[in-house]
Amino acid sequence: MSERTIEFRYAVEQDVPLILAFIRELADYEKMLDQVVATEDTLLEWLFVKEKAEVIIGEYNGEAVGFALYFHNFSTFLGRAGIYLEDLYVQPTVRGKGFGKAFLKRLAEIAVERGCGRLEWWCLDWNRQSIDFYLAMGAEPMEDWTVYRIAGDTLVDLAR
Repeated sequence: MSERTIEFRYAVEQDVPLILAFIRELADYEKMLDQVVATEDTLLEWLFVKEKAEVIIGEYNGEAVGFALYFHNFSTFLGRAGIYLEDLYVQPTVRGKGFGKAFLKRLAEIAVERGCGRLEWWCLDWNRQSIDFYLAMGAEPMEDWTVYRIAGDTLVDLAR
């Protein structure tokens, strides 16, 4: 394996502790660690029992160094599915080796293999380094759109 090679594999149930560790590392970087309520049990249920999302693990020199968690969404305008990238994380010790680009390339390959019409994600407005990276990859910001969310007690109340 060359110095700049990352290998990808689909996560398996035994990776749940690793996935949760990566989620916590990402949340800490995003200054949102206090918002992580996911547990190994919830990840096991939603990723591997209910199969509502998928994870690829990136390995460098045989060690896991990052992950991407994604799921299918659907575009009514395109009339087909897309891939929504919920989280992409590469550990700080291996950043700058092209692994972020390799993750996006792998996700693009998965999207094309599955006949998807697009790959999309959100990025925090303050994360200029990531924004610049995405723009350099050819990503287009969706400036005319605002994300809305209903969660927690508000979601439960609405469902009543």
